[in-house]
Amino acid sequence: MTTRINYQKELEELNRSLEQMGDLVENNIEKSLAAFEKRNVELAQEIVRGDRAVDDMQRSVEAQCLSLMLHQQPVVARDLRLVSSALKIVTDLERIGDHAQDIAELVLRIGDADIAHDVGHIIEMASKAKKMMKDAITAYVKRDTKLALRVTESDDEVDNLFNVVKEEIAELLRGSKESVDNCVDLLMIAKYLERIADHAVNICEWTEFNETGNVKNIRLL
Repeated sequence: MTTRINYQKELEELNRSLEQMGDLVENNIEKSLAAFEKRNVELAQEIVRGDRAVDDMQRSVEAQCLSLMLHQQPVVARDLRLVSSALKIVTDLERIGDHAQDIAELVLRIGDADIAHDVGHIIEMASKAKKMMKDAITAYVKRDTKLALRVTESDDEVDNLFNVVKEEIAELLRGSKESVDNCVDLLMIAKYLERIADHAVNICEWTEFNETGNVKNIRLL
């Protein structure tokens, strides 16, 4: 009984660690997008300098997962799903953290150029991608498969906005060739936003797996 109680405590600690990493990544996304919208160079530099914290948390969570697998040897399917889904989710969170840093670096390159505000839908795209990421973490923490499904379904909206942004950038290039570098940077920011949304979907799929043992209606465990 004592072994099981200790094991349960470790599982709960793993869940808290993953939630903390999600909060950190979410905060970085908030800051990188604020830096983009306000053209705040200092804030962008803060994100670039702080990326190591996400990497450190990733290693910590992975170590917790491996410790559980090696020392506790989960035999209950639900416990095994929790540990294995945590290993998958932590990778997606680390990638989202990388994209927050990527966006911040592009903000530094764009500087105070007004061109960012000529691509009207990129702010809307950023807002939706940010919400998807936030809701994906909430769905995992609360084990809310219905919310996870809504997040997954909203990915089409981000994809559609990405296509609109590409058209807006193409129109800018047709009007002037002087801002080619900035246009490329804006396109890269939009691509990173699309990837953040994709990672949010991945987190939701592993949330479904954690609760049901299924991924995309395929039984895994």
